[in-house]
Amino acid sequence: MRALLVINRRSRNGRRLRKQLRRELRNRGIEIVKHALSPGDVDGIIAAGGDGTVVRLIGRAIALDVPIGVVPLGTFNDLAHTLALPFDVGEACDVIAAGRTRAIDVARVNGVYYVNEASIGISSRLARLQTRDEKQRFGVLSFAVSALRAFRHARPIRAEVAFDNRTERFKTIQLTVANSHHFGGFFTVGDAAIDDGWLDLYAVEINNFAQAFSAARAIFAGRRRSVPGLRSYRAAVFRIFTRRPHRITADGEPAGTTPAVFEIIPRALRVFAPPSS
Repeated sequence: MRALLVINRRSRNGRRLRKQLRRELRNRGIEIVKHALSPGDVDGIIAAGGDGTVVRLIGRAIALDVPIGVVPLGTFNDLAHTLALPFDVGEACDVIAAGRTRAIDVARVNGVYYVNEASIGISSRLARLQTRDEKQRFGVLSFAVSALRAFRHARPIRAEVAFDNRTERFKTIQLTVANSHHFGGFFTVGDAAIDDGWLDLYAVEINNFAQAFSAARAIFAGRRRSVPGLRSYRAAVFRIFTRRPHRITADGEPAGTTPAVFEIIPRALRVFAPPSS
């Protein structure tokens, strides 16, 4: 197998484990190439990093018509959790070397691909607040600190959501359009899947600070069903309008502002995955 290897060298784990990763790949007969411009140049792309690293390679993988192999070295690694990928570097390389692939859906907003979720509101602000240095030094703890800062400055967003010939209007502090059942590092939704051909929209509708605090507490405790004011919808396309432009993040990466169209591309990407995936 010939593969293009992309390592997030800015991440703590990327710098620490890059030599081991290259050695593990070579030991399994995987030849690492430096460039891949046309279909046939490589048999796959290996993303060593977090979900942001994977997102930045989706377009190239689709263009080259090759699968992506994930070596999870990020903070949350939502896609790795979704696919039941091992977090040990050698075991992750075993999955890639085995060659078994799974087709998954890809979502897109403002021309930006994502696989887990795109957000407006608290999550988007949180992604902007988290600095690379904080994530490297403190890992998941940096998320908790940034979450408190993001929540303190949260303001209601007046949103209009159009889908399936209907329109819903509401105020929200957090609006998420998810492509998977596991996203945001903590949230798991039992009736969603990364290959079901649907997007799931979740919005927390609030009218005062007390409701906002209660909703946030229920969300972070994993009690999705008991979140007060939670709205959820399922569709293949969502069109979202807001009174003023609000920033969007897709798997932690900047994805423009509202208004925006969120769409699903069914089974557009192949990923190396274990039989248990």
